[in-house]
Amino acid sequence: MDPPPGIRVTSKEGMVCKLQKSLYGLKQSPRAWFGRFAASMRKSGYVQSNSDHTLFLKRRKGDLKYFLGIEVARSKHETGMLDCKPIDTPSEHNHKLGLYPDQVPTNKERYQRLVGKLIYLAHTRPDIAYAVSVVSQFMHAPSEDHMAAVTRVLRYLKVTPGKGLMFSKYGHTDVEGYTDADWAGSATDRRSTSGYFTFVGGNLVTWRSKKQKVVSRSSAEAEYRGMAHGVCELLWLRRLLRDLGFGPKKPMDIYCDNKAAIAIAHNPVQHDRTKHVEVDRNFIKEKLDAEIVSFPFISSEYQLADVLTKAVSTSIFHNSLDKLGMRDVFAPT
Repeated sequence: MDPPPGIRVTSKEGMVCKLQKSLYGLKQSPRAWFGRFAASMRKSGYVQSNSDHTLFLKRRKGDLKYFLGIEVARSKHETGMLDCKPIDTPSEHNHKLGLYPDQVPTNKERYQRLVGKLIYLAHTRPDIAYAVSVVSQFMHAPSEDHMAAVTRVLRYLKVTPGKGLMFSKYGHTDVEGYTDADWAGSATDRRSTSGYFTFVGGNLVTWRSKKQKVVSRSSAEAEYRGMAHGVCELLWLRRLLRDLGFGPKKPMDIYCDNKAAIAIAHNPVQHDRTKHVEVDRNFIKEKLDAEIVSFPFISSEYQLADVLTKAVSTSIFHNSLDKLGMRDVFAPT
């Protein structure tokens, strides 16, 4: 094995790394390792965030060069897709991916390896978030159709290697979000897919696309569950920003394109349409009454989170990417 980074290598033959028992072979080893790591960080002058215990802050003068340890590592291509034909969207419009009895199985190990790499890439590429969310649902029994969907994402990435988020100064630190849901969109179990984008100071900072855990009985219910997830994310961002030294000074807007879901959020009366989502309803109403969040209506035409819940047309997809602040660093200026 190679010595860990930062360890000075000597010319002594037979040098080995000694593994302490507290960090190896025990179920509680991750906790023990993180405890020692946190203590070392605090000793070096870092302050542990109360909102995210894996975030350590250290304030000092100087230009920011690294953030949260994010770095770029290059390696040889392992996908075998260097000569593939590029494509302009990561998902086929109106696809019907699912689990069917007559599906032809594919190489499971290769599928899982490729999807694993895409999941990692999706942390910095919101444009592939929905596509990756879909293909990751079939890791246990992938078919050739599922592999074709993964291949399509790789073909899209070939034509957009320089896509990334551009952070600009807009003169404010407002926090806002966009939530959307695709009701009963799954062809296999009719569960809905919800997604959200959150912005701080006009810049996109977090996003998520995920199939809901239960079947929603109406589009309003699906949208409402998505709103609850969006509220949780904004509340976390609110606490995190306060740890960093500033926070929202006004209610955080969450834009939704479903008037029924917005009406349920403002209406405290329980009825048949809302009693099965009572916890979400009371949670959202509490934040509304405290003026922490607000739910302005936005037409579907301007709903940015649409690309997180379904495969949209090429024009809608690229129009949304422009509004999200995604730019290609390799594009001519």
